[in-house]
Amino acid sequence: MSTVRAKTLAALATTITGALLVTSCSTAQSDTGDEATAAGGKALTVSLFGTFGLEEAGLFDEYEKLNPGVTIQYESTQGENNYWPALQTKLASGNGAADIQGIEVGRIADVVANQDDKWVDLSTTVAGEQTPNYPEWKSAAATTEDGKVLGMGTDIGPMGLCYRSDLLQQAGLPTDPAQLAARMTSWADYVALGQEFKAKAPAGTAWMDSAGGFYNAIVSTEEEIYYDEAGELVWDTNPAVKTAFDTAAAAAQGGLTAKLEQFEDPAWDSGFGSGSFATIACPAWMVGYIKGKAGDAGSGKWNVTSLPGGAGGNWGGAYLGIPQSSKNQEEAAKLVKWLTDPEQQAKVFEVGGNFPSNTKAFPLVADATDEYFQNAPIGQIFSKAAEAAPTQVLGEEDAVVKSSLVQALLSVEVNGITPAAAWESAAGDLANQIG
Repeated sequence: MSTVRAKTLAALATTITGALLVTSCSTAQSDTGDEATAAGGKALTVSLFGTFGLEEAGLFDEYEKLNPGVTIQYESTQGENNYWPALQTKLASGNGAADIQGIEVGRIADVVANQDDKWVDLSTTVAGEQTPNYPEWKSAAATTEDGKVLGMGTDIGPMGLCYRSDLLQQAGLPTDPAQLAARMTSWADYVALGQEFKAKAPAGTAWMDSAGGFYNAIVSTEEEIYYDEAGELVWDTNPAVKTAFDTAAAAAQGGLTAKLEQFEDPAWDSGFGSGSFATIACPAWMVGYIKGKAGDAGSGKWNVTSLPGGAGGNWGGAYLGIPQSSKNQEEAAKLVKWLTDPEQQAKVFEVGGNFPSNTKAFPLVADATDEYFQNAPIGQIFSKAAEAAPTQVLGEEDAVVKSSLVQALLSVEVNGITPAAAWESAAGDLANQIG
């Protein structure tokens, strides 16, 4: 088995979006984008998953104004778990893929190891000029052994803890970010605080959204998760994975979760506004997601603090790639280059919270605050989280392993399956899928 060529060196920043994001606005849908516009120009198609923030920040409209004759036709799929299999079918047939496709960080190792013939080598295009502007780990993760660059990073995912200050206040817990952080020097403290919350919580409100989300937050602070440095699968022998699984399962059995499936359950989306959960581990990109789901009524109720103990975590991050089937590779590369410029990445962070992957954008967002989150200094919070992030190893089946373990934890929450049985079920499932 192989792993990403370089470890995910998140010393300066850590990876986005994607984790398996959801929701997005869609304009037009097309296949390969070789159509001429009414004005005789070029139509470029962009197909993504979830909320990359590009359309939300007005970047597609801006690019069209800067480049008369270019029309961008954009679509986004509700969930990455639906998006990726459909894209694989298109890539295999050589038909139907857009000029620009999104690649979630959990898929990039597979792309590099097994799909270099299906994606344009961006180092041979104008987009390749961005490569030196990324943290070394970000560009290395998308680079093959022979130097092909198959994706340009959109964002990275330093993590914090988002919380409903109104719900914490009703339960008699601290609501000031610094005071709350002082009560949570470890994940054990976070769970203990959850028990305090549960004793006095408003009716219908749980401490956290899901066991799967809690599990993912814990493992996201680790260096080795599902693969080791040699590229071998170690998920079932890695004590960090088993400890995170058991900790999350115990939280579920202790009644601390709202028993919701992240990004798949409509009740999870509505929970941001309804108050069905009080806390959630949130990478930078989730700031925009919360705004979209909680709406105007949620403004001033949410706040952000650091992860327990000030841990640095890495959840999500994405790339833009150009399929070989694109008929507009040169124009698509120009758009990829522009979308990943520091000025554009800073605009996306301002609107949606997606933390830049272009290091030249870091100073542009360092002093950012967010009025929706009670003027929280999100630039400072997520910058510090990025600096504290661990070096991580990525593997080809990361997304598959993670999904199976999250589903196993959901069975503990919803169906009352014992943690041991759930773990064994996941092991059997993964043995069938990846050996």
